[in-house]
Amino acid sequence: MGRKTENTRLPLVGIIMGSSSDWETMEHAATTLKELGVPHETRVVSAHRTPDLLFEYASSAEKRGIEVIIAGAGGAAHLPGMTASKTVLPVLGVPVESKALKGLDSLLSIAQMPGGIPVGTLAIGKAGAINAALLAAAILGGKYPRIREALRSFRKAQMGRVLANPDPSKAVLPQKKKPAKLTKKRIRA
Repeated sequence: MGRKTENTRLPLVGIIMGSSSDWETMEHAATTLKELGVPHETRVVSAHRTPDLLFEYASSAEKRGIEVIIAGAGGAAHLPGMTASKTVLPVLGVPVESKALKGLDSLLSIAQMPGGIPVGTLAIGKAGAINAALLAAAILGGKYPRIREALRSFRKAQMGRVLANPDPSKAVLPQKKKPAKLTKKRIRA
């Protein structure tokens, strides 16, 4: 059961994360894919708390039409590697910033996969989530011209924003609202 048209709205990218607290980071991948018009799904799938669900998700993804998986995880960050071990689809790992080591633990856990089970590892946090979505779009762009053109437009717009403000010393910065002053009347209340 393959895809016959790129007009389908079935998800092409699966975004998974180890816990709902990872959404703060992974929502940037979802937002970027949405802006590019790439159909995707999001799920909490824990390598430690729900390993059977993880194995089911990863092993069934290809049959369900998923072509790229973005896996975000913090701490020990086993989710991307365990996912990659159960599928031949490209898995892109996003290290989620941890409190203890600021995401360095996550980055090293994802990047240091043993030879034979690759995980494409991105930067820690928001930048990694955005870049994972852009990399997923680039991977899909070889097959789906509409996604390739959306990515091309994204890059052109990005370049335009930089060229529109070449001198940051002359850039117009948004005005910050001043905090409301406390009056004696407010203090008494």
